[in-house]
Amino acid sequence: MPLPASSADHTPDVYLLFAHEPYYPGPGAQEINTTVVAAASLLHPQVRQPDGACIHDLLTRGRRSGEIIPLATLTHELSGGADWPKVGGWEGVTGDLVQLVHAGRCDALSLGLPEIARALLCTGPNSHVRAYDAAGDDFLVHGATERETVLAEVGMYLAELVAEQALWPGDGLLLPLVDHG
Repeated sequence: MPLPASSADHTPDVYLLFAHEPYYPGPGAQEINTTVVAAASLLHPQVRQPDGACIHDLLTRGRRSGEIIPLATLTHELSGGADWPKVGGWEGVTGDLVQLVHAGRCDALSLGLPEIARALLCTGPNSHVRAYDAAGDDFLVHGATERETVLAEVGMYLAELVAEQALWPGDGLLLPLVDHG
């Protein structure tokens, strides 16, 4: 049976950013295509387990306080995704998280990111996104610098939100895992 994680190994106030199928929260509302949740939301009992707890362990290990980690960064860290099967099913977990947000069972920063910004956050930290510029009849290449700029902008929105109140991860959270290996 997994034991509670040592607080020395993990940073509790880390955030997971993930893109998902766009939805509209109400009539006339802006499209929501990206969500940021507190890492502890992965420990919610309505998130498939042990996958959520395993992703939480990976997400919080060795991070900086307040850091926003895109799902694509975890994929990059997991040998480009080859090691996801050892951790858990990210697709099901993120689907569960979106359902939690919709049901009001956890807090989130819901965003409608522009296409290129979203694409940058859906690729690894060293990847490039090419976009055609019709006016210049040329391709523009966006990379790590632009990705960091998008993350900084998301970080500013998140900082404003959590300055008023921390993101609530939900009730009845499970205990985090500890790696015994």
